[in-house]
Amino acid sequence: MAASSRAQVLRLYRALLRESQRFSSYNYRTYAIKRIRDAFRENKNIADSEKIEELLNKAKANLEVIQRQGPQQRNEGHDSSTLQPF
Repeated sequence: MAASSRAQVLRLYRALLRESQRFSSYNYRTYAIKRIRDAFRENKNIADSEKIEELLNKAKANLEVIQRQGPQQRNEGHDSSTLQPF
């Protein structure tokens, strides 16, 4: 793997982990982190540049999903303005 490709993969890996840390729900957070780590470990020995590019595109799409889901999940059920007084 070329150095620039390796750096790109590592940057994407860290970005995915960083965004996953923002889930307020422990279950969502731990599932996302475990899934990311497992996927990257599973594919760490791939040498085919086309396959690497395909996996990078898939990971970028997943990052976009996590970035969209994070704020929605943080706002659900934790907003004190939605609580009703007794």
